[in-house]
Amino acid sequence: MAKYGFYFDNASCCGCRSCQVACKDKNDLDIGVLFRRVVTYETGVYPTADRFHHSAACNHCSSPACVANCPTGAMYIDDADGGTVQHNDDECIGCQSCVKSCPYSVPTFIEEAGIARKCDACIGLRQAGEKPACVATCWTRALDFGDVEELEAKYGSGLVRELPFIPEASHTEPSTLIRSRESALNGEPVEKSL
Repeated sequence: MAKYGFYFDNASCCGCRSCQVACKDKNDLDIGVLFRRVVTYETGVYPTADRFHHSAACNHCSSPACVANCPTGAMYIDDADGGTVQHNDDECIGCQSCVKSCPYSVPTFIEEAGIARKCDACIGLRQAGEKPACVATCWTRALDFGDVEELEAKYGSGLVRELPFIPEASHTEPSTLIRSRESALNGEPVEKSL
């Protein structure tokens, strides 16, 4: 059975945040609410200093902590959609168990609605034959989405599922594949706000 996930190439990402804006627009999110976040990091010291960007959304994990800790089943794995992690707003009681349990800080509590929400990999757009909004808008083609095995075959060897500044992949088995710059794999990157 296919397992869907994102591909991200931080060697190609220029940090423009168009993916973040497209996601925010598509989901009609208020100020301060993001389902996809682009963070800029710096690493090393002169003369070997480097800067890179990391774009992250829901990892659609194979063993998602948000699903395991949701008391109502509002957060669930959609086997019909390649094992993506989806959220049923009508079943959500706003307890924020998913928010507190996700090691990647993905689910977000929407105060006005009284429920949690998160990236659904634009399931509606994909069912209509389109790409997720973040993927469609990325002009450097640093993002892709699809069957994880097909993404691995398409983008080749050297892909990783974790980086030193994100939680270990063994905890939740994220379905995000990353082509990483060497500087993101080594050292201790420092987050920089722009």
